[in-house]
Amino acid sequence: MASRAPIRTMAMAARQSLKIGMLPADGIGREVLPGAKAAILALGSSIPKPEFIDLPAGFEYFTKTGTALPDETVAILKNECDCALFGAVSSPSQKVVGYSSPIVALRKKMDLYANIRPVKSVSADSEGKPGVDLVVIRENTECLYVKQETQTIGEHGKEARATRLITERASRRIGEMAFKMALERPRKHLTIIHKSNVLSVTDGLFRETIRAIPTSPGVDGKYDGVTVAEQLVDSAVYRLFREPQIYDVMVAPNLYGDILSDAAAALVGSLGLVPSVNAGDSFVMGEPVHGSAPDIAGQNIANPLAAIRSAAMMLRHIGYGDGADRIENAVDSVLREGKVLTPDLGGKSKTSEVVEEVTKRI
Repeated sequence: MASRAPIRTMAMAARQSLKIGMLPADGIGREVLPGAKAAILALGSSIPKPEFIDLPAGFEYFTKTGTALPDETVAILKNECDCALFGAVSSPSQKVVGYSSPIVALRKKMDLYANIRPVKSVSADSEGKPGVDLVVIRENTECLYVKQETQTIGEHGKEARATRLITERASRRIGEMAFKMALERPRKHLTIIHKSNVLSVTDGLFRETIRAIPTSPGVDGKYDGVTVAEQLVDSAVYRLFREPQIYDVMVAPNLYGDILSDAAAALVGSLGLVPSVNAGDSFVMGEPVHGSAPDIAGQNIANPLAAIRSAAMMLRHIGYGDGADRIENAVDSVLREGKVLTPDLGGKSKTSEVVEEVTKRI
């Protein structure tokens, strides 16, 4: 799986233990995160001894306490943990007074400004079409997800407004991460996703800022090998389903990146396969792309592979590439063999059975 250059420090390299914050949150998050933990433990002495710190967050925690993300959880992540894993969060479609998504808040409080979502098919499909191998890099802190909404009464009844924020700073740093990742991949191709033909000010700033990176002061031609393209978000979705092989690295504002990566999951069979990391300059948190899936929660049929792959991405990001390779190779071999799969992939296996099969191969 693709990830950014490791943020592992000399202090981390010398540690005897690896402290990992565990935030299962809601629904199937509590069922798939143990699978990620089991995969990490299966690596044995090839990584520092993992210490898992259970931390509360989520909508269900909010219903009990009135708080979705306790200050103590954030403090422990910042001061005690080397990295973290997040399960899944329930986000009610209707307004709930006092509730705000803890994963959105975590990304801001920890300055995890990039959500990196690789979407890769294990093999070409039966018709011999090219396999999918792309990465969506989603800006994680701005766009409509600043959650500044108002509702007033106007001439024609209720009027709702939302503020959309795009800044040059956030656009530049997500763009720089996208260029670095594109440079590390064989195709070295970057597509900027926007809608600046309509949103010429906000999306225009996002597009122009990233376009300017290769020629900006101090870059000194290091991105000369990267081919840059751009695509309007609506046509990008269309082309994603028609010809996904044209994409390599896609960089997008928050909302577009969220939609594109979920849509891309359909190309590889299930949201239950797609991992991600929320990354900043000094911390990383793995997170499967799927939601809390309350319709199947508690039935031991949730797909744990996205969570396990997210653990691998997290480890790679902090410098333990060999361990990440072992986990990813084990997952790929289970998928290729196709005998131990959860119902979302057409199988009949339980979550626990898939976890057992993966850890056995690690």
